[in-house]
Amino acid sequence: MMTANSSGPKSKTNIWSQAAALAAKTPESRNRYVDLLRAVSIFAVVFGHWLMAAPYVSDGGVQITSMLEHQQWTRWMTWVFQVMPVFFLVGGYSNGISWLSAQSKGRSYAEWLQVRLQRLVGPVLPLIVMWIILAAGAQFMGVNATMVKVASQMALIPIWFLAVYVFVVVLVPISYAAWQRYGFKSFWLLVVAAVLNDLLFFAADQRAIGVLNYAFVWLAVHQLGYAWRDGYMAGARQGLTWVIGGGLVLVGLITIGPYPVSMVSVPGQEISNTLPPKISMLALGIVQCGLLLSIEAPMRRWLSKATPWTAVVLVNSMIMTVFLWHLTASTLAIGGALLLNDIGLEVMPGSGTWWAIRPVWILVYLLALLPFALGFGRFERSAAGDRIHPPWRLVSGAILICAGLALLALDGVAGDGWLGLR
Repeated sequence: MMTANSSGPKSKTNIWSQAAALAAKTPESRNRYVDLLRAVSIFAVVFGHWLMAAPYVSDGGVQITSMLEHQQWTRWMTWVFQVMPVFFLVGGYSNGISWLSAQSKGRSYAEWLQVRLQRLVGPVLPLIVMWIILAAGAQFMGVNATMVKVASQMALIPIWFLAVYVFVVVLVPISYAAWQRYGFKSFWLLVVAAVLNDLLFFAADQRAIGVLNYAFVWLAVHQLGYAWRDGYMAGARQGLTWVIGGGLVLVGLITIGPYPVSMVSVPGQEISNTLPPKISMLALGIVQCGLLLSIEAPMRRWLSKATPWTAVVLVNSMIMTVFLWHLTASTLAIGGALLLNDIGLEVMPGSGTWWAIRPVWILVYLLALLPFALGFGRFERSAAGDRIHPPWRLVSGAILICAGLALLALDGVAGDGWLGLR
């Protein structure tokens, strides 16, 4: 039987068969809906980024803009495409199971954390290396340094999520112990902390303290993953209760409070629901989680069929690669269009023609992504190594990784320094 690591033309053309073989080995106890939500949430982010990207050429230069700037009605669409809360919900479910499994098998925190970090950090290393090479090559070829910097910033936007998620993973033993001991109180405590943080942010104008909500908001959603795993959010009635509650709060926040409609940052807008996250993002997450969990039962029945489950297995085998590389693919595609006499970039964003050619651009982005997904997907499946490092070293390394990824997501890698780097 062909393994996932087989090489050669046959293995490349038999990728569906490999996924089908893995799918057939799935134990009955596995909640396949978790894997589906992971895939759907990532693809929603990818599609949202590609749909909203609005680069165009004007006055002889390329303008990097977003449809959120050009047409305000598109900001309502972010309620659908901003699904990072779903990924943290899924993360809570998966991390709870894996941590319990590690404990039952007598594995240490260091063993567990090393495996998790390898799966998260491994796929991002080739991306950073590639952009270092691109920055150096661009400087050598005399490409405008500012243009390269903007390109690297655009391409590395996805890794902000990874910086936060690594932090959340490091805290799993603490957050799960809190869940086991205090249940939903551990969730509501984080909600109260996020609310107080927002009050300080707005009422006391303590803007710097807002960064604490990266922990409060995303840890709160992560706690809901534990609740889901333990059966406290199952069923349509439970799910719809969360939808109604979260929806009422969310509508109130954007109509009465100072929170904007868009659930992603809009260039030029002073207040962002995501940078740093606000309680509006938490309310949206509650709505999304409740809605998706309300249809869990029929979706699990559907996933018991071979074809949809094989597709989910296939997508999940390269899901982080798709997420990390999708903006690099679109950035390089835009660069290619500039080299081809600005083809497709002379249409004004928001016009009927612009929307009409969106499917073409998304297809181009998809074709540009495929080589990266197929070529670098194996880094998601690489082993963590036999040598287990001490916990203090792993935690220290994780903190440095979080800081480094956050800086890269903010400023990119390119600049006017040595080899075109910052």
